[in-house]
Amino acid sequence: EVQLVESGGGLVQAGGSLRPSCAASGFAFDTYAIAWFRQAPGKEREGVSCISGDGTTYYKDSVKGRFTISSDNAKLTVYLQMNTLKPEDTAVYYCAAERIGKILGGWELQQAAYDYWGQGTQVTVSA
Repeated sequence: EVQLVESGGGLVQAGGSLRPSCAASGFAFDTYAIAWFRQAPGKEREGVSCISGDGTTYYKDSVKGRFTISSDNAKLTVYLQMNTLKPEDTAVYYCAAERIGKILGGWELQQAAYDYWGQGTQVTVSA
């Protein structure tokens, strides 16, 4: 059974940093892409970043240069290092996973491409 468990969210002031993590189990880690999505109140869920099994990374334009996604294959964990946080980064952050071969090119940050989801972790950035 595929399981994804997020942790590491929290409250931080603008300009600060957080590093949420996504612990995975139940699948061959290096054959899946794992992505981070976020959903702010009243807004649609949006893709933030993705890392493929071969280490290729993808980022939403507004987080490029501030966020870094990485994976620890030994720990089966994906991290999202978030620096220079802004109040508009406030959201529930979810990780999602899908077999690499099932994700069409260009769909890496589209929620419809992913079948497996975690429960989310709240990130709040105060002004």
